[in-house]
Amino acid sequence: MSKVESMRGAKILTPRRRDIEAAVAQRSMVTVAAKPGTQALPDIDVEKSLKEAFARGWSVIVWNDPVNLMDYVVYVFKAVLKMNEQDASRHMWEVHQKGKSVVALETRERSELIVHRLRGFGLNATMEQA
Repeated sequence: MSKVESMRGAKILTPRRRDIEAAVAQRSMVTVAAKPGTQALPDIDVEKSLKEAFARGWSVIVWNDPVNLMDYVVYVFKAVLKMNEQDASRHMWEVHQKGKSVVALETRERSELIVHRLRGFGLNATMEQA
């Protein structure tokens, strides 16, 4: 099945191209029948799912808590979100007065990273799809 090559005493197995092509041909001919009484799942459009995940439609929300000081929250916004003093203070006041503030609108992966970093600083942060 494989051709053995030796290189400095180590044996490396390299498959032959014909073996790979034969295995792919066998896999494509195999069909799996569903069990009686079950339904097949609808086809999932992978490209559409990826576009939705990477669309800038995820909000990062910071919630009010009685633990963190206002100056500390401003510091965290400046450090994590790279906000200037004025924007960080505005979001801090919104959190303080309204109970929450949307501090970022990003892709899903970027929003997860921001939430993780904000939680690492002790802030109560969540994300939701906008």
